Amino acid sequence: MNVPIKTAAEIDKMREAGRQAARVLEMIAPHVEAGVSTGKLDRLCHEFIVDELGSTPAPLNYHGFPNATCTSINHVVCHGIPDDAKRLKKGDIMNIDITVKTADGYHGDSSKMFVIGETIQGERLCRITQECLYKSIALVKPGARLSALAQVIQQHAEANGYSVVRDFCGHGIGAGFHEDPQILHYDGYAPEADIPLAEGMCFTIEPMINVGGYRTKVLRDGWTAVTKDRSLSAQWEHTLLVTANGVEVLTARGEEDLSFLDR
Repeated sequence: MNVPIKTAAEIDKMREAGRQAARVLEMIAPHVEAGVSTGKLDRLCHEFIVDELGSTPAPLNYHGFPNATCTSINHVVCHGIPDDAKRLKKGDIMNIDITVKTADGYHGDSSKMFVIGETIQGERLCRITQECLYKSIALVKPGARLSALAQVIQQHAEANGYSVVRDFCGHGIGAGFHEDPQILHYDGYAPEADIPLAEGMCFTIEPMINVGGYRTKVLRDGWTAVTKDRSLSAQWEHTLLVTANGVEVLTARGEEDLSFLDR
């Protein structure tokens, strides 16, 4: 396993990439409402990334993916394809996954859940999933092992009656969209893969949590992953930097309360 350690110059480029990814999610938030199509949301994000940020939407044409963003609604776990025919309705929950590739060639990757209208079950799932992400981020520091991050996610999800998707994981990130190491969200590391974190590592944590069972399947389009039992699924994601004393959330948004990192 070749886990890149970022130089000071690369860290500066990662900070800019993360800032841009956060800006896209902040920009699109007011547009996410009942009646809007996921196709329109995708175009707004695409135009903002290209015209306002001077960057590129990394998912577009990545291994053939057809759009700038992933929009995953209700039982879609990840990699949902935006569509002009698919309009949001009250009671839906949706994840928008953004990856920006800057003009310098570095990636910022982040996703956020949106709740359309009111849904008690959906709101609870989204909250617990975000808590899973935050609990794992709080453990990030030099010397911490990947398995500790995975264990806290699985424990919190299962304590609240949910399951953790096994088929997808977080990943290292930098000049490459996907780099080493793989970041599991459940307790499944082989000993040789359970590496300690080191200052200068950049990676994503992006837990996918289901109301029902953890099993998924990919639809005929080759991308859209759904829960096998059609239960609701939620995901939150941040790009992180391991610092000398802890962690820096490179994709932090203005509305987030990250005060837990100061404790």
